[in-house]
Amino acid sequence: MKHYIIDGNNLIGKIKPLRALQNKNGQASREKLAGMVDRYFYGKKVRVTLNFDGFRDLAINTSKLKIYYSEKRTADELIKNQIEMENNPRLITLISSDHNLVEFAKVCRCEVISSEDFARDLTEKNVDEEEERKKSIGDEEIKRLFGL
Repeated sequence: MKHYIIDGNNLIGKIKPLRALQNKNGQASREKLAGMVDRYFYGKKVRVTLNFDGFRDLAINTSKLKIYYSEKRTADELIKNQIEMENNPRLITLISSDHNLVEFAKVCRCEVISSEDFARDLTEKNVDEEEERKKSIGDEEIKRLFGL
């Protein structure tokens, strides 16, 4: 099964609203990213690991993700360890723009997607879903108003 390993802090830095939120409330930016990533992979048969630097604050509930915190190590060390522990690293897709991590993943024959590229896909998908939600709410509201 395909396994996506995501460098969470690196990805937050590539999404402008999350980067701004990170400066005010790190936990809130992590929660928002986890929700976006969870929706992005919803219904896909993949494993997804989201990694953050530091210690866990409040639990973040998601349906699809495993969330790890580096605690006393760096998230880079945690991610490298996850790659090394995988039986078939060719099934891994690393999402990061950290040069050191990207090079390590390539040496291990993992696929790599830059955080910038993934952020673009992630935000587009979330915007599309939000528009669809607004449209469906609008249609339902119109039907209710006209008794349809």
